[in-house]
Formats: sequence, structure tokens, C-alpha cells
Amino acid sequence: MPPARKAQISARKQPQQARSADLVAAILQAAVQVLTTEGAQRFTTARVAEKAGVSIGSLYQYFPNKAAILFRLQSDEWQQTTTLLTGILDDQSRPPLTRLRALVNAFLQSECDEAAIRGALDDAAPLYRDAPESKEAQARSRRTMLAFMREALPGATPAERARAADLIKTTLSQVGKHFSDTPRSRAEIKAYAEAMADMFCAYLEQASAGRTRTRRGS
Repeated sequence: MPPARKAQISARKQPQQARSADLVAAILQAAVQVLTTEGAQRFTTARVAEKAGVSIGSLYQYFPNKAAILFRLQSDEWQQTTTLLTGILDDQSRPPLTRLRALVNAFLQSECDEAAIRGALDDAAPLYRDAPESKEAQARSRRTMLAFMREALPGATPAERARAADLIKTTLSQVGKHFSDTPRSRAEIKAYAEAMADMFCAYLEQASAGRTRTRRGS
């Protein structure tokens, strides 16, 4: 028996004119509204088209199914997060630990600001979790973090840097998701972010100091 075909998640075509771009923007805006109010289980192309005020045929010109719409929303979110991460961590005018602290603050604030849409997209993740685009987005984020670790831990081995990058990235993601499940004030977000940043900075300082002691003792 042949394996079941996976749903297409790539957009059928890219808008070439301003009018088409406006149509796609309206569809995506409507999709966010439907997703946050109805949830992933009740998310349909028909509901999105109705909310956007367009025909289902117009929607299908750009998105073949609901998975394609959800994946576009998720891709946009990944792009925003990667741009945020890269812009902060690549800023070599500031010391590495200062950049890391800024990243934690910005990331946690972003998680709380967009908690509703992120939660709904998490529910829809099985539709596109294994897509090549998904893996590439994760790879881009990992490359940025590893490049940062080469600055933050210059004396560490590649394996040690990879472990530090994975620990910080995973902790940020999981704690951010849990923390943003509850509405938070700006003061709460700031205090929590600073506490997380303190832990990460202490970890990197200890790791760097340990490598220095090892080199001196050798």
C-alpha cells in the first residue's frame, strides 16, 4: 500500500502586484483572527475566506489548504523570531553577555505579546512539523546561536559550545511558552527575564572560567 500523501504546505504562488499582496495580507490577517478565536481544531479555509471577505476560490489561488495558511503564519513567526535573535546576537558593538541579556528580555516580551497566536499555532504544528521549511528555520536559528557561542566561549570546544547553545535555546523556548500561558504585566516580564538572563550569564561565565583554569593547569 503506497504511503499517504502529505498535504501541500507551500503557497501555490507569490503575489506579484500590490493588489495581490493586499489580498494575501487580508487572508493572513483573517487567519490570525480565526485561529485566535476559534482555535486550531475549528480553523478552516471557509472561515478564513469569510472573515477576509474574499471568495474561497481567491483564497485557493494562493493557499491550497488550511495547512498552507497555518504554515505561512508559522513561517512568518519563525522569520520574526530569527530576525530578532540575529539582530541582537550579531551586534558586536556590545559585549556577548549584554547581548544575551537583551535577547532574553526581547524574546520573553515577544512570547507574552503573541501568546494567543503562538498557542494556536502549536496546536496546529502536526500539520507541518516535519516539513523541510520547518527544519531549515530551526537550522538558521541554531547557526546564529552557535556563532554567538564562538564569541561568548572562545576557548570552548565545538561540543561545549553546541551544548551551551542548545541549553539556552531550549530553556528560552520552553520557559517562554510556559510563562506566557498566563497574562503578565510588563514589570513581571522584566523581572522574570532578568532572572533568566542572570542564570544564563552565570552559566556562560562559569563555563568560560572553567576552560581558562583547564588551560592554565595543562
